[in-house]
Amino acid sequence: MATAHKRVEEPRRARLYNGDHMGQKLFHRIYCQMPSDYHAELIGGIVFEPSPVSVWHGTGQIDLGYLLKSYSMATRGTKVAAGATLILSDEDEVEPDLMLRVAQERGGASYTTRDGFIKGAPELVAEIAYSSRAIDLHMKKERYALAGVVEYIVVCLRPKKIYWFDLRSGAELIADKNGVFQSKVFPGLWIHEKGLLESDDELIKNTLERGLRTAQHSEFVARLTAS
Repeated sequence: MATAHKRVEEPRRARLYNGDHMGQKLFHRIYCQMPSDYHAELIGGIVFEPSPVSVWHGTGQIDLGYLLKSYSMATRGTKVAAGATLILSDEDEVEPDLMLRVAQERGGASYTTRDGFIKGAPELVAEIAYSSRAIDLHMKKERYALAGVVEYIVVCLRPKKIYWFDLRSGAELIADKNGVFQSKVFPGLWIHEKGLLESDDELIKNTLERGLRTAQHSEFVARLTAS
């Protein structure tokens, strides 16, 4: 649990501390002065320093990243990013494990700033949860919903389970009888739960390819390229 600290008001401060309270602009200014190997997030105005990344977390991120990148390559007008800084609001600056976005020029709600950060609400955000399960499923979920993120995936590694939320309605999406999740915001993005959780490359690849062959995906691409 975050350690209680007074709200930080100083315009210039040498470092960040877990549990500090501050706004996004001050957090960003201090963060940019920190060592390059330092990582932190601002969630609801509170600074959180993540735990070291395990190999299981890294493997899950690679597997899901492969799926999202493959989908983006087949879907003109979309972009994918991993671990990039995302400025959501005056109280939120996070580093999601993965984001899938509609490009701004195609009607997307987020954009890349001049200094190379993402600002706004990506259409889909995904987190790999090992030690961060409680934050990812509660506080982060609430902040993503408040900012306007449409779909949110949490891949839990212990116990193994995929949570997929439609943040507009507050509903949790459920896999079909074959164990396949189907995105609503990105038609054709099909993810096999067991395949992803067990790192079954063929199963996740074949499932995604089936989704990309659907009429819904073709229609989505046509809408994006026509806009």
